[in-house]
Amino acid sequence: MFDIELKPQEFQLFRSYIYEKVGISLSEQKTTLVKGRLNKRLNQLDITSFKDYYDYLVGDASGEELTFFMSAISTNVTSFFREAAQWSWLEGYLPQMAASKREKKLRIWSAGCSSGEEPYTILMFLQNHLHDFESWDIKILATDISSKVLSKAILGHYEPKHVEQLPKNVVIKSFEKVHEQNVLKYQIKPFLREKVMFRLYNLITDPFFIKNEFDMIFCRNVMIYFDEANRNNLIGRFTTLLPKGAPLFLGSSESLTSHKNSLKLLGSSIYQKI
Repeated sequence: MFDIELKPQEFQLFRSYIYEKVGISLSEQKTTLVKGRLNKRLNQLDITSFKDYYDYLVGDASGEELTFFMSAISTNVTSFFREAAQWSWLEGYLPQMAASKREKKLRIWSAGCSSGEEPYTILMFLQNHLHDFESWDIKILATDISSKVLSKAILGHYEPKHVEQLPKNVVIKSFEKVHEQNVLKYQIKPFLREKVMFRLYNLITDPFFIKNEFDMIFCRNVMIYFDEANRNNLIGRFTTLLPKGAPLFLGSSESLTSHKNSLKLLGSSIYQKI
């Protein structure tokens, strides 16, 4: 495998392109990371310069190479029931929220849902903590910019190592064992999968088509890649879709420096519409 040099002007091309397409802001310090993570890809494609790869990336009308590029430069770490403190808070909030509802209907947005662990965790949590779960009309909108991870999320197949830390009763109620090419997998049961609507959606460039309010919004570890302008714009859009008192969940490394007139911090990167 050849070690291909990433010239400063080439890095600037990638930097401008990814910001324009998905709002990811690459600092100058990411040069080594981009070079290291893409060098293997250039060798796979038999491309000998980063400028040629840039032309290949921009010229790919299918968008598949953009998906690969984003996956290479970002770190997609997800798991079931991550951010434990947020689930503890939600356990206390859920009864009062349910009591305040005029009808048994919940609408939730998982923005940046990756391979599906987050929206399925929400359902597993509700299944175990929402009284009379079966009688509720629950719909989760789960969006991501990558068609590759959405395909996995829709299928709902997970390796045994991904579910081994879950309580046994949760696994029994929410998963069924299947075999994929003779390999054991755990698949989310159909009655849970049918409650999730997976959609390809770019939080920065796609039109904000959503009109109905959500009872809660999860957008965790997504905005760490955005600059302040894009973060503020996105939070403003989220806020318009939350009724008064509804929570917005961010990642533990994310915090808000603006929107203090519309959102208040409750703890553990949980914000509430004022």
